[in-house]
Amino acid sequence: MSTDIPFGFMPIDSRRSTAKPRRTGLSMVIDDGLPLAYARSVLEIAAPYIDLIKIKTGTARLYPRAELVAKLRMYEEFGVQPFLGGQFHEYVFAKLGEAALPKFYAESLALGFKTIEISDNTVPLTPEQRRSQIEGAVAAGLNVFGEVGSKETMSNPALLVEQAELCLEAGSQLVLVEAAELVENGRVRRDSLEVIKRLLPADRVMIELPGPWIAGVKSCDIEEMKKILFAEFGPDVNLANIAVTTIYDTEAQRVGLGTGGPLHD
Repeated sequence: MSTDIPFGFMPIDSRRSTAKPRRTGLSMVIDDGLPLAYARSVLEIAAPYIDLIKIKTGTARLYPRAELVAKLRMYEEFGVQPFLGGQFHEYVFAKLGEAALPKFYAESLALGFKTIEISDNTVPLTPEQRRSQIEGAVAAGLNVFGEVGSKETMSNPALLVEQAELCLEAGSQLVLVEAAELVENGRVRRDSLEVIKRLLPADRVMIELPGPWIAGVKSCDIEEMKKILFAEFGPDVNLANIAVTTIYDTEAQRVGLGTGGPLHD
């Protein structure tokens, strides 16, 4: 027992991957404009529990350049991978067209991003466009996370699998499943979760948590979804959209020390 760990005699769920870099059990936190000093303080105590951090929507456009570069370097120094949220990519495509995407990729790399997300939350993509954009970003030297989910997948969850397979074939390292397609009136769509669990590789898929930006979702709904995900997938489910203020609480739930109680094998 290590004397450096409080209550070190208390075991945690042995299925949890605790060493970074992890292939499963990834935790992604949202950065929606965190001040640098605040973000550093979070990392100083919580970096072991954070794998990825998303620079949300188009917020990267609003920083002083030096501040954004410094923030990305800081995340890397703490062993946390920052990436650019997919809606910014959508905005560039919608406003400036396909021809502007190489400039977007070049600027992302120049700022220090190694990874971007490609999604179609607000700007629908055809399968051909999704494949082309992922391949274009990879060819430019970026890692890509592809996001899947649409109104159609709510009535036909099997389409999630088709979209995910396309993203992976095109070169995505990871597929994020859009939270809005996994909840209805604040309640988890278990049929969609079952399809994901049965047909997609656990180490290539990350499930997004819903948030108050989705109509009908309350804080208690988010907590309930965490409990369901850990119960269904185990402590090493890849989890996205964790609020920065709940990273410790989420990790406690992963290892069987949270409000959901001990997990069962």
